[in-house]
Amino acid sequence: MSHASTESHTRSWWRENQQKLTPYIFLVPGVIFFLVYVIIPIFESFWLSAYSWDGLGEKEFIGMANYHELFDDEAFYTSLKNNVIWLVLYLLAIPAGLGIAIFLNQKIRGMRAYKSLFFFPFVISQVVVGLIFAWFYAPGFGLFSLIIEKITGSEIAILADERFATYGIIFAGLWPQIAYCMILYLTGLNAVDPEQIEAARLDAAKGFKMLWYIILPQLRPATFLAMVVTIIGALRSFDLVSIMTDGGPYGSTRVLSFYMYEQALSEYGYRMGYGASVAVILFLIMMVFITGFIWKMVGDERKGL
Repeated sequence: MSHASTESHTRSWWRENQQKLTPYIFLVPGVIFFLVYVIIPIFESFWLSAYSWDGLGEKEFIGMANYHELFDDEAFYTSLKNNVIWLVLYLLAIPAGLGIAIFLNQKIRGMRAYKSLFFFPFVISQVVVGLIFAWFYAPGFGLFSLIIEKITGSEIAILADERFATYGIIFAGLWPQIAYCMILYLTGLNAVDPEQIEAARLDAAKGFKMLWYIILPQLRPATFLAMVVTIIGALRSFDLVSIMTDGGPYGSTRVLSFYMYEQALSEYGYRMGYGASVAVILFLIMMVFITGFIWKMVGDERKGL
């Protein structure tokens, strides 16, 4: 077969299969990046958790010793408890986002300006959020501190008090998280079937009944996505803890992701294997929720919901 006929055959084969192959060609770079930066590091974390290593010297295989130490580590349980608190309180962002979205979905004059104000927290960096709330809580000049002083007659240093510091950080995190849930619900409300709304009004449905039986069932996809993002965000919280308290006071605001960093990468740690064991535990906890969400999503699709 001549070179010209071979080239012609290749071109004709490409033309016949171009539409089938094009999606895979676009997917290849993304798949490679996902493998290199997500999948491979996950397996490396499992592998590294079986070693004692300072990041520079030789690795020493110690088996499950890191996990044995971890489960006797009081700081680990403090971090785990704080993650549970984050998880429970962070879920408040979902109903709060829904309420704001319903308010902003009204067609009245100036509503676009209000939407911009509520949307603003979502677009600013977590670092900026942390700094804003650190100033907000600051004794002496912080607005929150001044309000508390007016009411009670004495100041409270929120971020310096073990009883309140974690809740102060979570409150700061809720500000942009509520904005994100609001955006999801605003998008969902635009897709609500107006005919169902009108039919419900003809049947004298209004207020809570309208919301519960007509609107919320149509917002199931938005609710599902809001819950997934909120739970994952609560479990992987790091930025605000690092910026606002650096894990203090006395380690009382640590979460698992921050404790992992503290043990593996901070100037107090350089225990890569021990940090990897914390990362493995956090990964397994997240996988429980992610698997549950995927199972629920597949079940809903099979039921045609």
